[in-house]
Amino acid sequence: MPASITIIQGHPDPAGGHFCHALAAAYIEGARDSGHEVREITVSGLDFSVLRTREEWMDPATAGADITSAQEAIAEASHLVFIYPLWLGSMPALLKAFLEQVMRPGFAIGDSKEGRTWSKRLKDRSARIVITMGMPGFFYRWYFRAHSLKSLERNILGFCGIGPVRDTLIGLVENISAARKTRVLEKMRSLGRAAK
Repeated sequence: MPASITIIQGHPDPAGGHFCHALAAAYIEGARDSGHEVREITVSGLDFSVLRTREEWMDPATAGADITSAQEAIAEASHLVFIYPLWLGSMPALLKAFLEQVMRPGFAIGDSKEGRTWSKRLKDRSARIVITMGMPGFFYRWYFRAHSLKSLERNILGFCGIGPVRDTLIGLVENISAARKTRVLEKMRSLGRAAK
């Protein structure tokens, strides 16, 4: 059965052309080849501000048109794919600011009118997190305990009800060989075909 997939391209460089962009393109190609519906949100191309107060976060009127459109794409999806590079041990600041804007009360979690601000409103959606990094992926898992990945899985996606969440870590990307790049991109096409 075809899935509805929304890809969140979290690389902050608006010029594009990075390995994260090639990964997204390969996933989209595989997904569309299998008849899945795919939408892509390119975070670097959106117009939004950094939230500075709880009042801003609670007020949906401060979201803006790009954030509202992103929320619609997420709401319509049965599967979400987050692709971003590891920067200073975590996701880039622009992606974090985007998630703070999108995952608001009334959309991702219950709002105060419901009396339960922790109710999960994005259930029945799965996700895959794809992270590129300069270090080996196993080293990030073993030595750093994949702390920022676990935080995204548990404290953001899980908090909103999204699950199961799977991950793909792609290490040593700065000097990736042509042969390995081909293998990784084919793996992304395969994940796209399976919509997972």
